[in-house]
Amino acid sequence: MIAWTNNELNKIGKAEELDIISLCRDGTLRKPVTIWVVRVGDGLYVRAYKGRSGAWFRWTQECHEGHILSGGVDKDVTFLDISDPEVNDQVDAAYRSKYGHYDAEYVDPMVAPDARSATIQLLLRSTS
Repeated sequence: MIAWTNNELNKIGKAEELDIISLCRDGTLRKPVTIWVVRVGDGLYVRAYKGRSGAWFRWTQECHEGHILSGGVDKDVTFLDISDPEVNDQVDAAYRSKYGHYDAEYVDPMVAPDARSATIQLLLRSTS
């Protein structure tokens, strides 16, 4: 498995938003969707505030591959579903810490059960 560099983790972790682009079944890329991203340790995580019914989340489930752009980082990724309660607790804390300056109406849905059920870790994908 390819690991994120510290520089990539720092840039994406500090970026306010991330553009996520899912791979279609035919191998083409969908249109980018702008979402929030958090860093936990050496991992990068995103969530769908609408939960598993959110359109962009459903698209990630088709091929589990795509592309991200954030903080000047432009990478192919694999989408790994996360259901571990301990990891989700850490992701909750990261969302509250990073985005706590926003009103609760925006942050609370990101740490609610629906969003927790749609937690994805972004893993670097080899293109060779």
